[in-house]
Amino acid sequence: MTGNGNGQLSAKDFKTDQEVRWCPGCGDYAILAAVQSFLPELGIPRERIVFISGIGCAARFPYYVETYGIHSIHGRAPAIATGLALSRPDLSVWVVTGDGDALSIGGNHLIHALRRNVNVKILMFNNQIYGLTKGQYSPTSPLGTINKTTPMGSLDWPFNPVALALGAEATFVARSIDTDRAQLTEVLRRAHAHPGAAFVEIYQNCNVYNDGAFDAVRDEKENRILLEHGKPIRFGAEAERGVRLRPDGSAELVNAAEAGEHSLLVHDEQAETPSLASALARLSHTPHGPTPIGVFRDVERPVYNRLMDEQLELARREQGVGDLAELLHAGDTWRID
Repeated sequence: MTGNGNGQLSAKDFKTDQEVRWCPGCGDYAILAAVQSFLPELGIPRERIVFISGIGCAARFPYYVETYGIHSIHGRAPAIATGLALSRPDLSVWVVTGDGDALSIGGNHLIHALRRNVNVKILMFNNQIYGLTKGQYSPTSPLGTINKTTPMGSLDWPFNPVALALGAEATFVARSIDTDRAQLTEVLRRAHAHPGAAFVEIYQNCNVYNDGAFDAVRDEKENRILLEHGKPIRFGAEAERGVRLRPDGSAELVNAAEAGEHSLLVHDEQAETPSLASALARLSHTPHGPTPIGVFRDVERPVYNRLMDEQLELARREQGVGDLAELLHAGDTWRID
């Protein structure tokens, strides 16, 4: 017997009997709790929800959520999720990945899932380090990161995940923080409701190999630039600071009173082009100061799943084909006995 007595599922129904095995204090615990509490809102049977992961600390996620799950191949979760979403449009398909899994070996799969606008929801836990393999620098580690693999400091310029997703023409792009449960839940809600691919970067603290990487934003709320559609972008303890555009199209931080309300950038997550969102994404390449949090972009574009279904239906009507088995045996084929 599950649910709360009236047939509705609860957060408890999405907890498995598996021991949760992350390091004590890891930010993954907070994200898992937020997701388990959010899933009952969907009103979807557990057997119609699938979590797909690759390799890394975040990849343990499917073991801890009482839904279907696939612990797949390093970096390939978006590709596997694409196949599942296309073949089973009745499912709610989620990808859980880390910054190393998604942006290094999996970078190619990630950007193509986003540009195609496949109906999958991608949650990327960003701790700016490889945690599972003991602290090597990752594609999001700041320049100069010192650890066992880069004892003299990393020479690689880090990826900005939100800017990367926008550059790949993702139709939904957002950022959240592991410890801000209310804001994270709202972003998850928005991602699920979005038709097509959704990309959510979640700042996730690795307290063993990169502790405190996001403290400026996690612990000091005045550094959170909360994005609200249709409103001038202001932040700070008394909303005394703001964001405005420079003549070259880049964004800058200003004193709101000195700059004037009229000069502040009004957030438009539905803008036709990602230019404004990209300017916001580049305000803070690594979160050591004021950092935009929330939904950067939410626009509609034809969903890949539907476009494929339309092509198959057209093939059936005009060519009398569309069945995969028939297509494989069409044309010049030979039978060898």
